[in-house]
Amino acid sequence: MAKVLVTIEDPLLRRIDRTARDRGLTRSAYLSELARNDIDRRLGPGATPEVRGAIARLRSLAGAPAATTEDTTALVRRMRDERGERFP
Repeated sequence: MAKVLVTIEDPLLRRIDRTARDRGLTRSAYLSELARNDIDRRLGPGATPEVRGAIARLRSLAGAPAATTEDTTALVRRMRDERGERFP
């Protein structure tokens, strides 16, 4: 693990230290967590292999042919009629 030297304003450093202490973390652990969360958030929801796979499956479904060419409103009405449902 690398060690780095960063410059942080004193008031901000005090806030960082207080927050890290409140969370039971070291300063380094807290700053690492902040950096990791920020980077992950910027990568977006497709950052993991699982999500990329799910997105690929959804895209393949979107390209699949429609199950019917019938007007969907007419289809729903016909299905309701077959079940004897009536709506005003």
